[in-house]
Amino acid sequence: MSDYPPQKIPAGRTRLNKEIRVPEVRVIGPEGENFGVMDTLEAVRKAHELGFDLIEVSPNAVPPVARITDYGKYQYEQSKKQRDVKSKAHTTETKVVQVKIGTGDHDLALKAKRISAWLSEGHRVKLDLFLAGRAKYMKEEFLKERLDRILVLISVPYRIADPAKKSPKGLSLVLEKGKQV
Repeated sequence: MSDYPPQKIPAGRTRLNKEIRVPEVRVIGPEGENFGVMDTLEAVRKAHELGFDLIEVSPNAVPPVARITDYGKYQYEQSKKQRDVKSKAHTTETKVVQVKIGTGDHDLALKAKRISAWLSEGHRVKLDLFLAGRAKYMKEEFLKERLDRILVLISVPYRIADPAKKSPKGLSLVLEKGKQV
């Protein structure tokens, strides 16, 4: 490779043609055929004869794998793969529902319905029992009983990811979607 001075290629960028600095590469043709291990300069010439570019697709292999193809088409395929991966990735949010000690049964039913919808979508739900003033010093069994009032109303299977703990606002627990029984 004495014909080409070494060039710095930014990390993550694909090397093509004269930027490939190894003495030999395993070459894959434009139709997917295997040309075998070739001298890099010879592979670049072969790619230009066919009217394509030589693109290094697997730089960490020994010897590195290079494909003879159109660079624009290669970039398009790579961006398409990234879009597909991104669209299939599901982000889960932690939704927060806050109830108080004196929250009525109808309001609890509405909040339980909302929690059920969020759990079925795959989100986590943080359930806060808000305690104001002297309520912070009530017995913990009584407070957990108040949390259980809403838990029995949830219509989808769930599991408690983080059990009830004291928090600055009062008592909190985290729910996740559970398995069907």
